[in-house]
Amino acid sequence: MPWKLASLGTVLAAALLAGCSTTATEPATDAVATSDTGHSRCEAKAADFAIGKQASPQLLEHARTRAGAQNARFLLPTDMVTLEYRSDRLNLNTDASHVVIRVNCG
Repeated sequence: MPWKLASLGTVLAAALLAGCSTTATEPATDAVATSDTGHSRCEAKAADFAIGKQASPQLLEHARTRAGAQNARFLLPTDMVTLEYRSDRLNLNTDASHVVIRVNCG
């Protein structure tokens, strides 16, 4: 009797594990990296041209477009920010006189 229960348990475990397996059916042809939300990732290097320039809505939009980000924002030294990381957001860090001093994603 214990032998039959052990065999039945093994067959049941194998069936459960087989149901959890997946196969790759989609070819990876995307040239643009995407995050888990489906948005394209931000590339901060593409927005480095903004360093040293005065903050403006036009600069923000141009940097966002060049970086491939979904969202963009200016951050002053006194701004409070959350610790959430978003790979599709461009941050343009400015000094107190609103000149961009650093570009990063997150």
